[in-house]
Amino acid sequence: MKRLVLVGAGHAHLHVLRALGEAPWPDVEVVLISPYPRQIYSGMVPGWLAGHYRIEQCVAPIPPLAAAAGVHYLHDAVCGLDAERGCVVLADGRTLGYDVLSLDSGAELALDAELARHPGLLPVRPLESFVAKWHEALAQLSRDPGARVAVIGGGAAGVELALAVAYRLRVETGAAQPRVTLASGGRLLGGHARGVVERARKALVRQGVELLEQRVRAGNAGLETEDGAPLTATWVIAATGVRPPGWLAGAGVALAADGFIAVGPYQQSVSHPNVFAAGDVASRVDAPHTKSGVYAVRAGPALTLNLQRVLDGRAPQPYHPQRRSLYLLATGPKEAIVSWGRFAASGGLAWRWKDWIDRRFMDQYRPALDDRSATLPLGQEP
Repeated sequence: MKRLVLVGAGHAHLHVLRALGEAPWPDVEVVLISPYPRQIYSGMVPGWLAGHYRIEQCVAPIPPLAAAAGVHYLHDAVCGLDAERGCVVLADGRTLGYDVLSLDSGAELALDAELARHPGLLPVRPLESFVAKWHEALAQLSRDPGARVAVIGGGAAGVELALAVAYRLRVETGAAQPRVTLASGGRLLGGHARGVVERARKALVRQGVELLEQRVRAGNAGLETEDGAPLTATWVIAATGVRPPGWLAGAGVALAADGFIAVGPYQQSVSHPNVFAAGDVASRVDAPHTKSGVYAVRAGPALTLNLQRVLDGRAPQPYHPQRRSLYLLATGPKEAIVSWGRFAASGGLAWRWKDWIDRRFMDQYRPALDDRSATLPLGQEP
């Protein structure tokens, strides 16, 4: 029997679990390692922040999904990989060997060390920590009308989070004065069409978000802009770029120029054919694209197919990522901005489209449960 080890429960691996639940792969033992018993869908987090969803609607429960798929779930984190020996190192010191390895463990937040020490820091990665700490932040912001939020990051995540927080605070407190600053750095929504950027700017104005198109750093008395002007912020939501997990550097697999696992047309390591990767932890060297949940979701079926083919002794099949992606950016209330190449639109219909897509996606990962154990020990068949 061969062993497939899945590291992380990202969007692509959720598809693997669903496929295994529909039709188990013969003579394959599958182990899933994840430090969290649920996967929070990042696409619905702005809607949750704005108050449109309960958190339960935004998560996929990992133990029951694993049990339904006959997968052994290990509630642990991977902190090392030895690709030459064919094993991963767990946080508790154990090692686990594999015949085929697939990584969908995400990335770390790239954050300046000084900024990381801000007492009100709310990094968006990992999402579990962000969600837990947001409850404390919202309670304090609701009590103290003078408390302010700074969102750092001018990409889609930063814009959506700033708009969601501003809208939620207005709903919770009834106050109309600006309480949120978005520090976008040098460019707002880089890579999106001008029409999308213009709509985002108008949405920020409507929600009372102060847009600061400068970089922000930690100063002697808190946050400050590049030119030294102080920026008042009780809470700082960091939605900056990403960096690879530190343990990848010594893993022995080939890395792309950005430090993430270099994969080719099969989502397969360019140096180790028994290692696959998808999502933010991987970089397609043959077809580079941005790190986005959209690409991770689309890679899921291809990754699933190729894992099954390789375990069955067959050649993998190439997967060609789309050249451009549809983005639906939530803007606080039940409205959204459509971004598709040079096309831009916005309004309530866009939100209903986004809501339908997100709910439909998450409904795939709420299986009907039976009385089987949600966590199976290694070596025990379901």
